[in-house]
Amino acid sequence: MNHRMIRYIIGSLIQMEAAMFLLPAFTALLYEETVCIAAFLGSAVLCVIGGQLLKGKKPEDVTIFSSEGYVSVAVCWVMLSICGAMPLYFSGCFPNPVDALFEIVSGFTTTGATILGDVEILPRSVLMWRSFSHWIGGMGVLVFMMALLPLAGASSMYLMRAESPGPSVGKLVPKVRSTAKILYAIYFIMTVTELLFLLLAGCPLFDSINLSFATAGTGGFGVLNSSAGEYNAAIQIILTVFMILFGVNFNVYFLIYTKNIRDAFRCEEARIYLGIIAASILLISVNTFSMFRGLGETLRHVSFQVASIITTTGFSTVDFELWPEFSRTILVILMFIGACAGSTGGGIKVSRVAILAKTILKELAVMNHPRSVRKTRFEGKPVEHEVLRSINVFLITYLGIFVLSTLLISLDGLDGITNFTAVASTINNIGPGLSKVGPTQNFSIYSNLSKLVLTFDMLAGRLEIFPMLIMCTAGFRRKRWN
Repeated sequence: MNHRMIRYIIGSLIQMEAAMFLLPAFTALLYEETVCIAAFLGSAVLCVIGGQLLKGKKPEDVTIFSSEGYVSVAVCWVMLSICGAMPLYFSGCFPNPVDALFEIVSGFTTTGATILGDVEILPRSVLMWRSFSHWIGGMGVLVFMMALLPLAGASSMYLMRAESPGPSVGKLVPKVRSTAKILYAIYFIMTVTELLFLLLAGCPLFDSINLSFATAGTGGFGVLNSSAGEYNAAIQIILTVFMILFGVNFNVYFLIYTKNIRDAFRCEEARIYLGIIAASILLISVNTFSMFRGLGETLRHVSFQVASIITTTGFSTVDFELWPEFSRTILVILMFIGACAGSTGGGIKVSRVAILAKTILKELAVMNHPRSVRKTRFEGKPVEHEVLRSINVFLITYLGIFVLSTLLISLDGLDGITNFTAVASTINNIGPGLSKVGPTQNFSIYSNLSKLVLTFDMLAGRLEIFPMLIMCTAGFRRKRWN
């Protein structure tokens, strides 16, 4: 294992995070938040020094393989979170370091779960840092770094595969760095477009910036205690549309960019994703129609909530905890399905669910006709056995972590619905759950141990589980760093 190169990547990322602190530091300067200026700039200095100590001299051998890719990504995200929590702790907004870590991991993993009961008392710079962490984590911090810095040549594909959500990741263009640039260019343009629409709809500038960061990363940190409930109907509709757009595989947007419109509209995963959204809106609207004033209001709130949950953004305009059990059950199902692979959303991913459903149908057909030869097809192509195996292993591992996490946090003595949806919302990077962690509640009710378990779940969910498990294996811990 190329430990020198791993250290170099981690050091480079930490130094890049120091530059990220400049945006909230500027916000603190703008709003005259003296303590926060010192917290962010002090953290930036520590990151520069620590990053340089880790980097040292660039190694001659920059080659990394699959194992280094997984380890690098996992350790980078852990270090990024620890460093990102420093200004939250130093500013005094989060006096408990575990709370500070939970909050920033929730930000970087685009989960949106919080331990705060009142976000409006936070300094503007801290609100900006929370939302900005969504935007950085949405597309991937290492993808962002690869777009800016040449790291490991062709070997950096292993970094992108280890960090990008979904069952498989490929290059859009021959060079990985060019692929990263294209992805972030699309990401940036869509974010700015949303920002402009929000401003035109009458949303204040500060709120518009934070909402755009949070929507683009499908994170859900808001600047109001009501999340998105206090904004006007136009703003809520804009957020709904862009949440859905950011939940689509970014390969579709690349196809549109290259004028392959026909191929873009043939994307099977996107069609299934939009079909699930449409069906969910219809069913929940019928079930909750009597709770709203007319069809227009019903569709607006239901569409918003369905988009928020399936894309794992976590915004809310109403307290869906008060909805009928049928509607809440649909939302829980959407929590697990999640958005498309290759999007900024979390969850199991639509492609995995679709392939799994097709595999079950194929097996049933084979049982009825034992001599028939059938292949599972997705996006018009046969699904390789390796992909099916990886999906099965992912789901089994996902289930194991889910059960163990639920068992561990149950030591706090809270009810089963709270614990189940707390784990579901964190491992699927959603934010709100049901009962005591519902849209109007928070995660402060849990002990430090439970918060650390849920923090691990957020990281595991964002990184598709295996990078975190590989980092934690005994074999890796026993290896000595050169």
